[in-house]
Amino acid sequence: MTKPLGTPLSPSATRVMLLGSGELGKEVLIALQRLGVETIAVDRYDNAPGQQVAHRSHTLAMTDPAQLRAVIEAERPDLVVPEIEAIATPLLQELEAAGVVRVVPNARAARLTMDREGIRRLAAETLGLPTSPYAFADTLDELQAAIDAGIGYPCMVKPVMSSSGKGQSKVDGPGDVKAAWDYAQAGGRVGAGRVIVEGFIDFDYEITLLTVRAQGAAASVATHFCAPIGHVQVHGDYVESWQPCAMAPLALQRAQEVAAAVTGALGGDGGFGLYGVELFVKGEQVWFSEVSPRPHDTGLVTLVTQWQNEFELHARAILGLPVDTALRSAGASAVIYGGIEAKDIVFDGVAEALAVPGTELRLFGKPESFVRRRMGVALAHAADTDTARVNAKTAAGRVKPRKPADPTR
Repeated sequence: MTKPLGTPLSPSATRVMLLGSGELGKEVLIALQRLGVETIAVDRYDNAPGQQVAHRSHTLAMTDPAQLRAVIEAERPDLVVPEIEAIATPLLQELEAAGVVRVVPNARAARLTMDREGIRRLAAETLGLPTSPYAFADTLDELQAAIDAGIGYPCMVKPVMSSSGKGQSKVDGPGDVKAAWDYAQAGGRVGAGRVIVEGFIDFDYEITLLTVRAQGAAASVATHFCAPIGHVQVHGDYVESWQPCAMAPLALQRAQEVAAAVTGALGGDGGFGLYGVELFVKGEQVWFSEVSPRPHDTGLVTLVTQWQNEFELHARAILGLPVDTALRSAGASAVIYGGIEAKDIVFDGVAEALAVPGTELRLFGKPESFVRRRMGVALAHAADTDTARVNAKTAAGRVKPRKPADPTR
């Protein structure tokens, strides 16, 4: 960005609109505000975490082109930053082409990564990157046919558009196929629809390689890598992460090559910002899994591990500012689930959690709790990741969401 940073709520303001304002968007908004940016938070429900800290907020269906156009034309932001997948991306492409707004990293990347089909075809078929075998299906019969034709068992079935593991399941045999199909239809971000079925890779571990495209010398684009983040998923949903994740030097080199290739293809000549690249690793072999052109949930650990966390890196990069991906300390994160179906919850055990050495908490402020909804995260820094993981999980386990004694207070 060549425009000087202005003063919020003034004619000189640099205005950034986030489309999706959950816990990750909230941290991006805070990072932007520390640089004097005027922020606008948009989400599908009222009082989303990011809406609680932004200068202004709007609630609307972001998959509705008319509603999305209206809010962008009313606010006229300098940058539109998609933070979720369920957005009317054809409209963003139209507005970007017309010069109405600049989309981060660009509207094409937002379109390709909003569903697993676009990004998988780019990675495997255009770039030739190693991936698991895969096929797409629009019906239960097509899903069964794809498995029988070569995908085989075990395999993974996922909606082409979902987030945080929703709708994903492992299929071990023919008896699991119908349930996996139904679960995918229920878990898709925009309802029932197309699924991807992936052959199972016998990997040793998964990593997220946070990759930053930022302004380089002489108007070039420089690619930077954070230390790899290890993570554990349950039913496709991240439950803990740690940084750094130990890797063989050749595996790390290959991971960086894959990440550079896919983010370069998405970003093109510009495409500034942070990307979360998910990879499977077995020994020195690396397979591409997914990529998000925005901060990643497993990267919450960087709040205690890096000098500039993933949200600060994203904010700096999209504004055309220098970035520093240096590691500060080993650390870990552990998810705090709601555990109950309720609104207006309270949290017991916060003091006890923060008594664990080297810990911090982020309670996201979501207005409604679900049993498997991520309501917060415990973070821990330590001399090594093993200690940090134990401390983060201990702290997370001490936080107990519950209904308030007087819900009408």
